Amino acid sequence: QVQLVESGGGSVQAEGSLNRSCGDSGDRDNRYSMGWVRQPPGKERERVACIEDSGARDYAESVKGRFTISQDKAKTTLYLEMNSLKPEDTALYYCASRPGWAGACGLLQENDWHYWGQGTQVTVSS
Repeated sequence: QVQLVESGGGSVQAEGSLNRSCGDSGDRDNRYSMGWVRQPPGKERERVACIEDSGARDYAESVKGRFTISQDKAKTTLYLEMNSLKPEDTALYYCASRPGWAGACGLLQENDWHYWGQGTQVTVSS
């Protein structure tokens, strides 16, 4: 059974930085993509960034150049470094994983992710 446990997040002023992490207890026998998805207040969930088993990464246009997704060497922890934060980055952030995905992680839609973290609020004030 896969468990994703998130930490980090919180509140920050605009142009500040926050870091997120997500511990993954899943079995890594299969190819694996992981990512971050967020849900702004009153809006649908949207992809933030993802990383493939090969290390290839994909970012939403809105966060390119400001956010960095990474994993530790053992691929048991997923990270999201968020810099130059804007009020529009305010959202509930989730980590997600998709075992067995061999395609580009940028193609994964919300329903394609199999496992989700508990979600953590990130609030950016102006």
